[in-house]
This record gives sequence, structure tokens and C-alpha cells, in this order.
Amino acid sequence: MIYYHQQDISFNLRNRLAIRQWINNTIKTEGKKPSDITYIFCSDQYILDLNRSSLNHDYYTDIITFDYCEAKEISGDLFISIDTVQDNAKSLGVNFIDELHRVMIHGVLHLCGYKDKSKKEAQTMREKEDYYLNLRSF
Repeated sequence: MIYYHQQDISFNLRNRLAIRQWINNTIKTEGKKPSDITYIFCSDQYILDLNRSSLNHDYYTDIITFDYCEAKEISGDLFISIDTVQDNAKSLGVNFIDELHRVMIHGVLHLCGYKDKSKKEAQTMREKEDYYLNLRSF
């Protein structure tokens, strides 16, 4: 099941059911089984504090993914900074919703086993993001 929560901000995600189906279909296409996935939408300050306390990283980021997967069952908590997503969308010249969906699917792809540390891994990740973004019907 996919859950949506807010932490320290007011944010209303539209098309929740369609997004849930899109994410579940992505996971199944990757040969995995959807389990409990929670999206927590938060502020820059919240994600910075979380990044410092959980990962010892002292910087802002758009998403932090906590992986609770077991075998082929995909499960995790995905914290998304709405502030950073808005800033990134503006600096990249893209629609906020498209950037938000990219970040959401990026986290799911991490849960499915994709990495983005090397240039090649980042390229593969971007190609997967683009592929799944193009499958949206909402």
C-alpha cells in the first residue's frame, strides 16, 4: 500500500489514486512486488535535520529514501522536500508537478535497486525516470 503524509508543511497531492497505480505498475514492471511505501512531504529544514541526524550529511536534498525492502517486496519511507522540488523545477525550467513525480519515481527506483552514484548509474536512473514519467496517464 502507498501512503501519503505531511510533516511540518501543508501540501495537497493531487491525483493520489492515479499516482498510487502508476507507482505500483512501475514496481511490477521492475519485477518486484509493492508493499508498504510511505511518502512524507516536508520542508527544507525538516529534510536537512533528517539528513544530518540519520545520514550525517550536512546539506539540503530533494529526497531521502529509507529502504525496508525484503527480497522482492518493495517497502520504504520517502521524505521529499517540497521546497527543494519547487526550487529545482524553477531552476530547470520544468513544471513543478513533473519534477515532483520525477522525484517520487526516483525514490521508488532506488527501492527497486537502482543507484545513481556513478555517471553511468545516474544516466540509467534518468532514463528509467523518463521512461516511467512518459507512462503517466494523468
